[in-house]
Amino acid sequence: MSTFGALNTAYRGLTAAQQAMTVAGQNIANAATDGYTRQRVEQSAIAAPAQGLNGSGRPEVGQGVSVDSIARLGNTTLDASVRSASAQAGYASTRSAALQGIEGVLQEPGDNGISTALQGFWAAWQGAARQPDDDGPKGLLLTAANSLTDKISTGYQALQAQWSSVRAKASDAVDAVNAAASQVAAYNATIRSTVAAGGTANELIDARAKLTETIARLAGGTVREQPDGTVDVHIGGNALVMGTSVRTLALSGQSTDALGAPVQLLWKNPDGVASTDGGEIAGALSVLAPAAGGNGGAIAEAAASYNGFASALATAVNAVHQTGTTGSGTTGTDYFTVTGPSAALGIKGPISTSAVALGKSGAGAFDTSVADAMAQLGTGSTSPDKLWSGIVTGIGVQSRGAQQREDLAAATQASAVTGRASQTSVSLDEENVNLLTNQHAYQAAARVMTAVDEALDVLINRTGLVGR
Repeated sequence: MSTFGALNTAYRGLTAAQQAMTVAGQNIANAATDGYTRQRVEQSAIAAPAQGLNGSGRPEVGQGVSVDSIARLGNTTLDASVRSASAQAGYASTRSAALQGIEGVLQEPGDNGISTALQGFWAAWQGAARQPDDDGPKGLLLTAANSLTDKISTGYQALQAQWSSVRAKASDAVDAVNAAASQVAAYNATIRSTVAAGGTANELIDARAKLTETIARLAGGTVREQPDGTVDVHIGGNALVMGTSVRTLALSGQSTDALGAPVQLLWKNPDGVASTDGGEIAGALSVLAPAAGGNGGAIAEAAASYNGFASALATAVNAVHQTGTTGSGTTGTDYFTVTGPSAALGIKGPISTSAVALGKSGAGAFDTSVADAMAQLGTGSTSPDKLWSGIVTGIGVQSRGAQQREDLAAATQASAVTGRASQTSVSLDEENVNLLTNQHAYQAAARVMTAVDEALDVLINRTGLVGR
């Protein structure tokens, strides 16, 4: 190697060390940046030039160092693990939140729950039985009945509102998936052109990775990397993003006042039914589904339980009330009336004390056998109280199970994120060591360049001056 070749080798060392220090500084600057993946300079040694036929045959040293690329130290396996855990956590959290919302509607145990209203209703019958000739206790009975029916209808309406709220959140999630997919396609185009031109797209890849994690949290899905630097995103086996092409999603059905109506995730352009691999949208669809005898959507099943309870309450009370005679002398009348398609919304009590039957016809003015029997309806294995207790217990068990699954999914997600961070996040200690190492390498290369420069100065400017 010539002396000038040694100077070029020292220069390459200088530039390589300088670039390595720049990358270390970039890592340190982004140590707290969410989604940033640490980078490293990939270097390789430049071999000595090949000798021709007239070569000297002497061993030749290499020509220095080459900076091949700035590598992004990501891990596709760990990234896939985080996306999968995020999808499961999104699904579990949505279901858990919905079931906890249903528990909030029940307000059990508590003073504002139906259980308390039932106890007050049965107690009002006992009060009316003690004073059959007084309209005051009968008025309290009407008030207790109205309080009970109001709580039933209010609970059902709260479930309707919750269904609409979950439906709206699911629609927002679908819009967010479509927006993220469009951004992923835009990043694909930029990254592909950057890579083709020989540039570095590490920061763009980081930004795209955050978007794919957002899609996974909302709708699950898998990501497939392509040789040109782009990624394809699939949901339920179908492509959401392929290169720079995007296929959009939408929800079917009405957005409000449609409790129990079917809701589906649909593909657009071309149209079709979509399936998800977990995520918040799948969780929302699972609680929005119509009632199916205990195997349907949680909200619709709870609403069906309200309807079933209202019907059972009216049937039990009316069966006893029909055996008595009202204050106006009418026999065989119902105490509760149920109108409309929803028993929970359509159940109503009497509006006049004269429509209340306390005793049976011909048993005397002070007979209260009907009221006594009514007061005992709250006991027994088939009582309305027992039915309501079973509804509350069933929802509580579902909610508790959903919360446990949410906790487990959250722990799995945290473990996946931590495992990835241990491989891809910035370690300040490591970067400081790299910075110091490359600083010394830079100083050494500068020293080599100085030494070569001094040797050239002697050869060029001082050769032949010896002996003068």
